[in-house]
Amino acid sequence: MPAKSKAQQKAAGAALSAKRGDTPKSKLKGASREMVDSMSEKQLEAFAKGSRKGKPEHVD
Repeated sequence: MPAKSKAQQKAAGAALSAKRGDTPKSKLKGASREMVDSMSEKQLEAFAKGSRKGKPEHVD
């Protein structure tokens, strides 16, 4: 399930970094903080990977 916007992709990348221990969880904000608890590492990888080219910044 790929992300539908650049913002979703960035949030998933930040959550993945925290899940792997590269970034402290306390540094996360908003959606990425929720994603790290509710999604597995594999789900976050699938959400964060892929090109951002052509995706909208935000989806309503």
